[in-house]
Parts: sequence; structure tokens; C-alpha cells
Amino acid sequence: MAFPYKKILLIGATSGIGRALAGSLVENGRFVIAVGRRQENLDSFVREYGTAKAAAFQFDISKLDAIAAFAKSVTDSHPDLDCVFINSGIQRQSVFSEPSEIDIKAIQDELTVNYTSYVALTKELLPFFMSKRDTPVSFIFTSSNLALVPILRCSNYCASKAALHHWILCLREQLKGSNIKVIEIFPPIVQTELHDAKHQPDMGAHGQSMGIPADQFTEEAMEKLLAGDEQIPIGLSTIAFNSWEQQRQQAFLKVVEMMKKGGF
Repeated sequence: MAFPYKKILLIGATSGIGRALAGSLVENGRFVIAVGRRQENLDSFVREYGTAKAAAFQFDISKLDAIAAFAKSVTDSHPDLDCVFINSGIQRQSVFSEPSEIDIKAIQDELTVNYTSYVALTKELLPFFMSKRDTPVSFIFTSSNLALVPILRCSNYCASKAALHHWILCLREQLKGSNIKVIEIFPPIVQTELHDAKHQPDMGAHGQSMGIPADQFTEEAMEKLLAGDEQIPIGLSTIAFNSWEQQRQQAFLKVVEMMKKGGF
């Protein structure tokens, strides 16, 4: 089976593309453990699909010191977990030609949620997955088209996603030959609350209308997930991914091979 995973922990499942993907995974026969900060949204998800198909944990992945305890709680409660899907993300404006408007705490928070938290949770869950030597398991990560092609208005967000993408490339190669598959999804701009006026005041009321509809994104992403693709560009992301990104990854693999021959 191209996508054999039966029980999926989905971080960032209370809104946006995470919520849409969580619902689609349940509808495609998977049990989903939804994770997010908003208890009311988690409760609504479990009510909609029922406890035979869904569960929920309230957790804020930005709380790095709590990640180890969270990972233990999840794996103790669900020892048959075989897929972790990390989809958390925040996006803020960061235009450095206006340095007085830059909030370094906001810069750090964005890096924590979009990059460091992914690394920290993966680190805590790797021993659990490595112990399942005869079981196919996977990590799925949501990066972004902006990991490949940055835009000016949210430079730090683009940098956080670029860091995530490079780390994922290395993680996949480091785990090559193991039972752990590493999957990356590259969304384009999608119509979600990530771009609403509360979070993107410079975009005003037009923010949520930008990009492709969430349903379209979900349909395309699920088709490629269920087909077993490891790298999943959607929409505009395919332009960069299918052209120079392939050259960059070929260069990366050549360096990997060179380092191996050198004993590193």
C-alpha cells in the first residue's frame, strides 16, 4: 500500500489546511489524533467524526519545554501510532526597510513555531518510531512554496520555511534505509485564516481571499499522499519544484555521496 498508515497524529489540526486535511484523512479511513491550541475546535472535530475515528490533545507546540512530556503522553495513549503530521505555522509581516516595525520576539516566535518545534517533536518521537522496525511509519511536514521562492512582505516566514525544507532534505537522507518515510508538502497560498486581517493587517480584508481554495489544495494534496509521493508540491509550488529545485536536490545528493566516500 502506497500510504499504509492507519493512525495519524496531526499537529495544527484546528483550522486552515490542517483541519481540512484531518477531515479528509478520516474520510479516507484513517484514525486522526487532532492537536491544537483551541479546545473548542478539537471538541468539534471529535464530535463530527466520533471517537471511533478521531481523538484530540490540546497542546501548543511552541512550548518547547513541554514537547517531551507531550510525546510520551501521546505514545503511551496510542502505542499503535504510525504517522506524525506536523502542520503548525504562523506568518507575520517582516519588512526590514522599516526596522522600527520589527519585533524580535515575533521573529523568534515565528522561527520557534515554523521550524524549531518541528525539529524538537521529531527528535522526541524518533526513538518510538525506530523501535517499530518491521512497521512502516512516517513523518509528514508542511513547508511552503515560500521555502523555495521567498516574497518580500514576510521575509522571516520564508526563511523559517527554507530552514525547515533544508532540514527535511537532510532528515530524509539520514533515515534512508530505515522503516521511516519522510514526506514534505509544499502548499502555495491557500485561502485560510493564516492570511486574515488579525494576523496580516497589511493585507486587510483581502488576505483570506488570496490563493487557491482550501478544498482544492486538500484534494490535490490527498491524491499525492495516498499515491505515496514523498515530495508534494501543489499549484504554483510546482513551478519552482519541477525546475531548479530538482537541480539543487541533485547537487545535494552529489555532496552526500562525496561526503560518504570521504568517510563523513
